[in-house]
Amino acid sequence: MKIYTKTGDKGTTALFGGTRVPKHHLRIESYGTVDELNSYIGLIRDQKIDKNAINSLIRIQNELFTLGAMLATPPEKELLKNGKERLNIPKITNANIKALEQEIDVMNLDLPAMTNFILPGGSQTVSFCHIARCVCRRTERLATALNENETINPAILEYLNRLSDYLFVLARKLSKDLSIKETPWIPEKEK
Repeated sequence: MKIYTKTGDKGTTALFGGTRVPKHHLRIESYGTVDELNSYIGLIRDQKIDKNAINSLIRIQNELFTLGAMLATPPEKELLKNGKERLNIPKITNANIKALEQEIDVMNLDLPAMTNFILPGGSQTVSFCHIARCVCRRTERLATALNENETINPAILEYLNRLSDYLFVLARKLSKDLSIKETPWIPEKEK
């Protein structure tokens, strides 16, 4: 497979189905940010973390590829002329969202109750989780804006929302695993 095609040299790219759009199109921004998120999750996966977390992150990375493909397919191109789906892959569904919720619940069992917001940081690994969470939130904002212009599968928005929660709880879990004290946000009172 040739890596460079030169078809994007003038600032456009093709969506699934062949429609060409500018590279700054909201749909491209949406799935491009999914790709950025996936890279940050790979960075978390490369840290010294437990095998269960690594396996969950690999599953999530695969799901993000699926989610990106869903975003790269405009609604009018979802079906082929013969009526079959263009994307012949499993889609993001409520089952994927429930899996994230279950993992959040399991991680939360061993964490202390939150009484304040928590400042990101404490270790490089935990910081990578917070960066990924922020990129996930940006992805969600872009997908929400895209959904205002062109309807997208609602499971995409739900999944991104839950994934940002997962990444936050993972940061807390890794803080605990690494014996890192969380720093609460305590606003300074006016003098």
